[in-house]
Amino acid sequence: MLILTKQHIEQVFTMKDAIEADKEALRLYTEGKCEVPLRVNIDIPKQQGQSLFMPAYVEGLDATGVKIVSVFPNNIKQGKPSVPAQMILLDGKTGEVCAIMDGTYLTQLRTGAVQGAATDILARADSKIAVLFGTGGQASAQLEAMLNVRDLEEVRVFDLDYERAKSFAAQMQQQFASFKTRIVAVEDGDAAIVDADIITAVTTSKRPVFNGNLVKKGTHINGVGAYTPQMQELPEIIVQRADKVVFDTTEGVLAEAGDVIIPMDKGIVSKQDFTGELGQVILGQAKGRENDEEITLFKTVGTAVLDVVTAQLIYEKAMQHGVGQQVEI
Repeated sequence: MLILTKQHIEQVFTMKDAIEADKEALRLYTEGKCEVPLRVNIDIPKQQGQSLFMPAYVEGLDATGVKIVSVFPNNIKQGKPSVPAQMILLDGKTGEVCAIMDGTYLTQLRTGAVQGAATDILARADSKIAVLFGTGGQASAQLEAMLNVRDLEEVRVFDLDYERAKSFAAQMQQQFASFKTRIVAVEDGDAAIVDADIITAVTTSKRPVFNGNLVKKGTHINGVGAYTPQMQELPEIIVQRADKVVFDTTEGVLAEAGDVIIPMDKGIVSKQDFTGELGQVILGQAKGRENDEEITLFKTVGTAVLDVVTAQLIYEKAMQHGVGQQVEI
């Protein structure tokens, strides 16, 4: 059995690799070549916590696995992460556990990558200006994904805490210096989006984080952060204005994403207004961007298929390069 830390994964697997892995995962999902049971959520009231078990089987890769994510807010008092996660990967041919890897980094990587996949497929090829809303744990991967799929001149970073935005932008400017992109903090998110080509929101907000009326034609928007029916970081008007509305999985978005559920409940949009899944666009079953004037929108809430496919490809690369720690149980 192979043990893989974040550092091991970084040695063998890039964001570009993850973007291609996510495209493959969503293609397989849409083709029906995956089994994705509902996640199991166990409350741990003694610790005011929860443990979530997210399994999936991917027939096309002979891979299966389960990601275990816990939310234990009291861990902070012990100097431990409040959201620890591990990915357990099984050999789909034998059922044996073949790897355990850092699930926190895997989640950041595959979630950034699914946005990168959508941006690569749906954003205008000549996109030069992007705006990133949010500077939390997912933000750096979201930024890295955008930088990998478009030759951006400038990325504007907005956070409710301007000082935090400035600190994040300065850190990212140094971390991603090789891309030659200006990364700057902004105090006014609405002003920042007026001429933006790409907008990515990755927040836990329960109200829209920008004015949808200010979005110009041809812009591509990614809604990444809102993952419950009560969260809503995208303005309802932009869900209505978008010429193409694409999901990672229709089942997941319509069950969990307030960005879509809330305007549907108000009668602002209906299922008929949605284009379909990114996997359908990849397969040519649904149309993506058709011209430079269209506003495209991608909404993701995540699926265990992304974890299993990405983990399987990480495992294969690690084995090829002799990276990781082998253990016997």
